[in-house]
Amino acid sequence: MSRGTREARRAVSFTRLPFTNQIVCKSCLAAINRRTASSTATAALELGPPVHYNLSVNAAVSPRLAYQIKAGVVLSRPPLLTRDLTPFEKAYFFYQRRLNERLALPFTRYFYYQKGTPADVDWKRKIRERQTPARDIGVYNAYSKESWNDELLVGAQESEPDHQVEALVRDAEIRQTGNEGEQTVRRDKVEKPLPRVTEADKNGNLKSLKRALTRTLYLVVQGAEGRWTFPCAGLVGRESLHAAAERLLVQAAGVNMNTWIVGNAPVGHHNTNYPQPVINEEKKVEQLGEKTFFMKARIMAGQANLKDNKLGLADFRWLAKEEIQKEVHPQYFNAVRNMLVER
Repeated sequence: MSRGTREARRAVSFTRLPFTNQIVCKSCLAAINRRTASSTATAALELGPPVHYNLSVNAAVSPRLAYQIKAGVVLSRPPLLTRDLTPFEKAYFFYQRRLNERLALPFTRYFYYQKGTPADVDWKRKIRERQTPARDIGVYNAYSKESWNDELLVGAQESEPDHQVEALVRDAEIRQTGNEGEQTVRRDKVEKPLPRVTEADKNGNLKSLKRALTRTLYLVVQGAEGRWTFPCAGLVGRESLHAAAERLLVQAAGVNMNTWIVGNAPVGHHNTNYPQPVINEEKKVEQLGEKTFFMKARIMAGQANLKDNKLGLADFRWLAKEEIQKEVHPQYFNAVRNMLVER
C-alpha cells in the first residue's frame, strides 16, 4: 500500500461525524485525494533520485556446450534381380498358366508346320510327351476329362523356376529331323540363363558386389577401434553435408567408385554422448558428443578400396539390412534401421 493511499484512508476516517454513520460528499473526498497525491509527490522529490549500485563480478566465462557435427554416407547397391517368389506365388502363377491353356483356342498345327516336314514330325513327338503346346506346365491336357484338375499338387516341382528352365532348355536342345520314314534325333547346344546364386554367394565373399543380387547391399567400414559403422567424418570449415559426403567417399573408399549423392538433405541422424565432456580450447567449446547426419548415395560402378585411406579404416563389407544388425552395436542399429530398406 502506497503512502498516498494511507493518507487518503486516514482523511476519510476523520470525516465521519460522531454518533452517526454519515460520511463526506464525493467532491470533498476528491479534493482530499488530490491534496494527498500532491503531498506524496513532494515527499518523493525530497528523497532524491534513486541510487544505483554497480556490482562487478570478476568470474571466468565457461565454454559453451555443443556437439561435434559429422557427415555420414549410406552408400547402397540396389537389387539387380527381382526377388524370389513365395511358394504361394509360384503355385498361383502356375495355376494361371494352366487355366490359360483351358481358355485359349486349340493350337492350329498346320498353320505353323507343313504336314510331313521335319518340323511337323518333331512337333508330334513333343505333343505326345507333354500333351499340351505349353512347354513349362508339365504333362497336362486342357481338353480332356481331367482338365479341371489344373491346380498344383503338394510336393510337385512343376512350379519351381529351376524345373521350368530345365524343361524349356530340354525342349530347345532336342530336335527330331528327317521325314517320317527317316527320323534322326539331334541335340543342339542352347545357352542357359545364368543362375541367381553367384560364386560370391557360395564362397561367402562379403566384399563382393556380385552377391545377394535380389537384395540391397550397404557399405559398412571397420574403424581402428574395431567397430563397424557407415563411413563418417567431421565437417571441414563451412562445407555442406553434400560436399562433405563426396569428400568422405573419396577419402574412405578411394577414387575407383562411380557414386551419386542423392539430394542435399540427410535421411537420418545418430547421436553419441561422450562419457566425459571434451573441451576444445581453440573453439572455446565443451563438446558433449557427436551428431552424425547421414546422406543417401548410390554406387554405379567400381569397388571400394581402403588402401591409403585417410580415416584409418581397417576393413569394409557389403551387407544387407539383417547382416548389418549382426555386426553393428544395437544402439547404432536402432538409429539407422529406418534408413535401410527390407530388400
